[in-house]
Amino acid sequence: MAKATSTRRRRASLEIVDAKQAVDLATAQSYSENVFLFVPNLIGYTRVIMAGLSLHYMSYHPVYCTLLYGVSCLLDAVDGQAARALGQTSKFGAVLDMVTDRCTTSCLLCYLSSAYPAYSILFQFLIALDFSSHYMHMYSSLVTGSTSHKLVTSDVSRILWMYYNDSRTLFFVCAGNELFFVCLYLIKWTATPIGVPMLGNLTYPQLMAALTFPIFLLKNIINVVQLWKASKILVGVDLAERAAARAAALKKAETLQEKPSRTS
Repeated sequence: MAKATSTRRRRASLEIVDAKQAVDLATAQSYSENVFLFVPNLIGYTRVIMAGLSLHYMSYHPVYCTLLYGVSCLLDAVDGQAARALGQTSKFGAVLDMVTDRCTTSCLLCYLSSAYPAYSILFQFLIALDFSSHYMHMYSSLVTGSTSHKLVTSDVSRILWMYYNDSRTLFFVCAGNELFFVCLYLIKWTATPIGVPMLGNLTYPQLMAALTFPIFLLKNIINVVQLWKASKILVGVDLAERAAARAAALKKAETLQEKPSRTS
């Protein structure tokens, strides 16, 4: 069943378009629709602007920074809904969404590296894991003919299937992971305890960081699994292509051997 679904997914993908042809289509003045101006992509541009403004305020105004960063992240759940509702899904939008996510989180982690110098190597590792995991996953999806990096079958990875195929799970894990990082940021700006005796001198950001830490841990376990599975897929594609090349070379050699005997 899973194999049949995978085959249908590959068949549903569009035929390969030449790069020059694609550039000409995107720059033509007479095309029927402008993908750059699709509503989901306009939301994506808004996310980029808000994330940029949050970085501007990050070093001196935590309230503005947190509000802008939070709204930018929440809009991540809106653009996908808009794309499906309006029939405006696009490859450009999917990549814009992923690149915005990766860059926004990485910029916050860069700031945390300076705020917590003792843990800078850990934040650098998280940036590297996030980028490498998603890049390899996206590339492995492309070379196997998938129309979306979110189309993962349970026979490839059950945890990735649960993560990508349930929008609520995807939102919960991503939002919890971002909230953990935001709480680490706010800890540096908040010194007032909650005031509950049983919680000691904990501040609200410290409490929220403790509550969201398991989600952060789960998200990065998923990143590791995604990196490993994508690596195995790419190696499997390499092995299949090398086997096909050897078979083609053997067939060609056999054909060349048969020609002299036919001539004689």
